[in-house]
Amino acid sequence: MSQLQLDHRKGLLITGFGGLILSADIPLLRLGEGETWSTLLLRSGTTFISAFVIWAVWSLATGRARTIVPGRVGFLVAGLYGLASICFMIAVYNTKTANLVFILAFNTVFSALLSWVFLKERPKTVTFIAMFFMLIGVGIIVREGLSSGHVFGDLVALLSTFILSTAITVSRFSGKDMGFAAIIGTILPMLVAAFMVSQNGYTVAVPGWIIFNGAVVTTLAFLCLATGPRFLSGPEVAMFYLLETVLTPIWVWLVFAEKPSDPILVGGVIIIAALVGHSLWQMYHVRKRSRMAGLVRHPI
Repeated sequence: MSQLQLDHRKGLLITGFGGLILSADIPLLRLGEGETWSTLLLRSGTTFISAFVIWAVWSLATGRARTIVPGRVGFLVAGLYGLASICFMIAVYNTKTANLVFILAFNTVFSALLSWVFLKERPKTVTFIAMFFMLIGVGIIVREGLSSGHVFGDLVALLSTFILSTAITVSRFSGKDMGFAAIIGTILPMLVAAFMVSQNGYTVAVPGWIIFNGAVVTTLAFLCLATGPRFLSGPEVAMFYLLETVLTPIWVWLVFAEKPSDPILVGGVIIIAALVGHSLWQMYHVRKRSRMAGLVRHPI
């Protein structure tokens, strides 16, 4: 097996695991029964502490201190993840879960466009086709949001998705490990949330769920998903947010009995079908390229 195939498989496993864990994020936030800024403060704080502990243990075990923020580009990526986290939390409390996760799946479209413009990685025709259908799906969801009074939450979710795609693109461009930089980005939402809580008070009814979410779920998810761009293209990394898109509405349906409306389901099915089709094509294309590279022989 070629190194390209090994790196691609490693990237798939890492980001796939991150996407799977991330699907528990929103249900845990809702189980905490807190208001927006209090929840964000507790979640960001526990994520930061957990990441620092992991970094310290990792450094002691390996005998060398791992770089937390790789240069100025690392601070940029950290800031972008921080902004995306703030927008995400606002969206959680201002729109339905199904709306949010289906719109977050639009990450793939933004990542493909940004990679094309800034990294000169022109999307294939099949990517444009998938993006077209995803636009239709998101349009249906946003239209439903207009009629149900959730347009603000839907737009903030879309902004969060764009910022997240920018972070993935910058990480891909740098070629550096941004796993810890993404978690250091929690300092920004933590500071903003601390200011808001100082003004309005602290309210979290069941803090245990938020602590578990910040210390375990989001920490591991951020580490995995932010490491993915070292091995995969931006659009491919964004594809693994599909796991959150598919699984989160199921968890919410089972735990909170919140059934998505028919238009939301239609829009979601369109997005998921486009993403699955495109993801399968991506994997086939990489395997084909690897086989072709293996046939090349250098002259002796």
